[in-house]
Amino acid sequence: MTEANDGFELGNNMKENSVEISIVVPVYNEQENVAAVHTAISTAMKAMGCSYEIVMVDDGSSDGSYRELTRLAAADSALKVIRFRRNFGQTAAMSAGFDYAKGDIVIPMDGDLQNDPADIPRLVAKIHEGYDVVSGWRRDRKDTFISRKIPSLLANALISRQTGVHLHDYGCTLKAYRREVLDGINLYGEMHRFVPALASQYGAKVTELPVNHFPRIHGVSKYGISRTLRVILDLMTVKFLMSYSTKPIQLFGKWGIYTILAGCGTGAMTIYMKMFEHLSMNRNPLLIMTAFLLFMGTQFIVLGLLGELNARTYFESQGKPIYVVKDGINLD
Repeated sequence: MTEANDGFELGNNMKENSVEISIVVPVYNEQENVAAVHTAISTAMKAMGCSYEIVMVDDGSSDGSYRELTRLAAADSALKVIRFRRNFGQTAAMSAGFDYAKGDIVIPMDGDLQNDPADIPRLVAKIHEGYDVVSGWRRDRKDTFISRKIPSLLANALISRQTGVHLHDYGCTLKAYRREVLDGINLYGEMHRFVPALASQYGAKVTELPVNHFPRIHGVSKYGISRTLRVILDLMTVKFLMSYSTKPIQLFGKWGIYTILAGCGTGAMTIYMKMFEHLSMNRNPLLIMTAFLLFMGTQFIVLGLLGELNARTYFESQGKPIYVVKDGINLD
């Protein structure tokens, strides 16, 4: 219990003295890479001449990653290390890094040396042009074609189409965010890749920038083609949150009306066949279809009404606004 309380207090206090840039690096069994990643980031940040911190999150590594991080942190006060009790996944590690980061600009990147810290100044320069989110695009990606590139191409096309935020590479961890963009976003599942789309929902200006990508030298990739299914399921959640989180009745009610109309249609056909074709209703499968459609339509509408009640409870009980104000003049 003491450990948890200490961590919570640290998370609150870190925001008090902000730095210009926070680099967030999730780490899972990257013992051979963390020292090189730390050196590369430190070199790039010192060349920029701005205040910075490096937040590395050990996502329950079972190798010597945490021991190596402890050694590095002892020699560099700019390196902050967070250690999970077990492996919670990349999204949880990213979320913890965002929570503890105190930079005005937050830049996540992978801990396997495939992202290039030399791209950080270019991402920051793009933020200073007036953008809120700058997403890296691994245009010349150094990964296997079948298991990594093809699923990525399909996923990016699907995500872009469904969210309306057209990016070439949602899966690239190397991105830059303004601090205030991340403050209103909670991450679950595999949601870290959808942050640009979620931020766009709140009016953030999103762009992308081609970045370098290197082949993995040490260790093995933790992701494969099986991850695509989880991404698709999370995309459904994101699509619902973006379009219907404050108005679920418009989704479920619409399908409820369509289903009831279809039930009325099959019911009318059943009556017509009884009256003019003398077909017994109890032998007509359309009668069963009519009952099923009317029941399902009612269920859809009830589900939409329950969703409306939940949405109102969520926003009103927690005092959450349904809008985001960017600027104001002469407001008290």
